[in-house]
Amino acid sequence: MGKQYKSLKPQDIEFIKKQKLFYIASCSDKEVNLSPKGYDSIRVIDENRLVYASYPGSGNRTHRDAVNNGEFTLVFNAFEGGALIVRLFCKAEVINEEHEKYQAYLNLFNIHETLIRDIFEFNIYAVESSCGMSVPIMEYKSERNELKEWAKDMDKRDKLEAYKAKNFTPINLKEI
Repeated sequence: MGKQYKSLKPQDIEFIKKQKLFYIASCSDKEVNLSPKGYDSIRVIDENRLVYASYPGSGNRTHRDAVNNGEFTLVFNAFEGGALIVRLFCKAEVINEEHEKYQAYLNLFNIHETLIRDIFEFNIYAVESSCGMSVPIMEYKSERNELKEWAKDMDKRDKLEAYKAKNFTPINLKEI
C-alpha cells in the first residue's frame, strides 16, 4: 500500500496545503523529538523544499536538530475525506535574519516578524505515501489562538525577544 519516491507529486502538494495539523519528528544523536504543529505555518516552495515558520514556545529541539545536521520527518495525515498519510524525509536549514532567503520566506507568511522564532527550510530527499486507514475521521473546528495572543502580549511588553533568547538557545551536540 505504501510508496516511496524522491520528490513531491502535485497531489501531495495539494494535500499538504489543505492540512491544519502536521508533525515534525527530528533527531540529532539525542532523544527523538516529535511535535505537532498548526497555524498557517508551512509553505511548499517546490517538489523538494518546504518552509516552516516557527512560533516561540517551550523548547526548540527543531532548531537544535537542524544546527546539528539532524534528520527530520514531516508527517501530514488526513483527518477528513479519504485516508492518506504523506511523510517527508528531510534535512533542515535554519534561515535566520542574515540569510539571503530570510525576507522572501518571511513574506510567504502573514505573521509579524517579531512573532517568529525561526524559519526553517526543509530539503526533501524522500517522500512516502501510505494508506492511513487507521487514522480516525475528525472534524476541524478552529485554531487555538492562545499562543499567538501570548506572543503578541509579550511583544507589546517588550519581553518577547528576551524570552526567545532565554528559551531556545540551541544545543550544539558537538560541544557536549
